[in-house]
Amino acid sequence: MSYKVLPEYMYLPEHDWAKQDGEFVLIGVTDFAQKTLKDVVYIELPEVGETFNFKDVIGSIESVKAVSDLVSPISGKIVAVNDEVVNAPEKVNQDPYSAWLVKMKPSDLESDWSKLMTPDEYSAHCSED
Repeated sequence: MSYKVLPEYMYLPEHDWAKQDGEFVLIGVTDFAQKTLKDVVYIELPEVGETFNFKDVIGSIESVKAVSDLVSPISGKIVAVNDEVVNAPEKVNQDPYSAWLVKMKPSDLESDWSKLMTPDEYSAHCSED
């Protein structure tokens, strides 16, 4: 299976990505995840204002094949959810890196960022799956 891993993102082994966006961090699922899940049909996201710790489950993504947890790659507070993707979950299949799911204000970005996988580490991890 071929899949995209983008250099400006950081990754979790659970196939979630994080990308810095000014003082915030955008979070979504990887190309590997959407290809494994197949057709995404439903996404459940947290409420704006909720806070989470590193690797907390923040929601779920459902496909015709399975339901998977969404895992937070950072600690922080939800400042936005992407309603466009909630209303049209197939956008995750079309372009998982532009179909961000939540935007968070990090509480300890430096510490959390150092725990994430680089693009090279994530690519190696996917080749093991």
